[in-house]
Amino acid sequence: MELSLIRIAIVGPESTGKSTISEQLANHYQTVWVPEYARGYCEKLTAPCTWEDEINMFRGQLELEEQMAANANRLLICDTTFITVKIWSDHMFGSAPQEVLDKLPQHSYDLYLLMNIDLPWEEDPLRDFPDMREHFMEVWHTELRSLNANYSLISGSDVERLQNAIQCIDSFMINK
Repeated sequence: MELSLIRIAIVGPESTGKSTISEQLANHYQTVWVPEYARGYCEKLTAPCTWEDEINMFRGQLELEEQMAANANRLLICDTTFITVKIWSDHMFGSAPQEVLDKLPQHSYDLYLLMNIDLPWEEDPLRDFPDMREHFMEVWHTELRSLNANYSLISGSDVERLQNAIQCIDSFMINK
């Protein structure tokens, strides 16, 4: 019997260690991780992000995830998901592209790990809202609840955070 691929989404506000922990988890579980498509996309922009850019990032994240899934070893660790496109679009433009809204209930993840805002803010030219972390944390909780997502809040220092994430995934895997 072939085991199905388990998709683990690493999500949360800016500067919560999503990329770091995604790579660490992939190494721990000897699998691949899907980087955040939007990071590379936004690094190339020469003007503020537009509605069309949001749609491009949505499509790019899904495509990259499917490409990486082919190389996954039972677990696919996803450094964020296209829910981020919904959250940013809602914040920046007042609404999200219908294409994104339509896909949200169809493209779920087996487990979401919501990174807490208890790590210090790290400056980065692609980060915009150091004073809105609490707001975006609430938005993430709301979005995950609205999807009826299976999620856990991951907190602690870098080492504790990794241990907490592994414990959460291991507990989830016992039932799979």
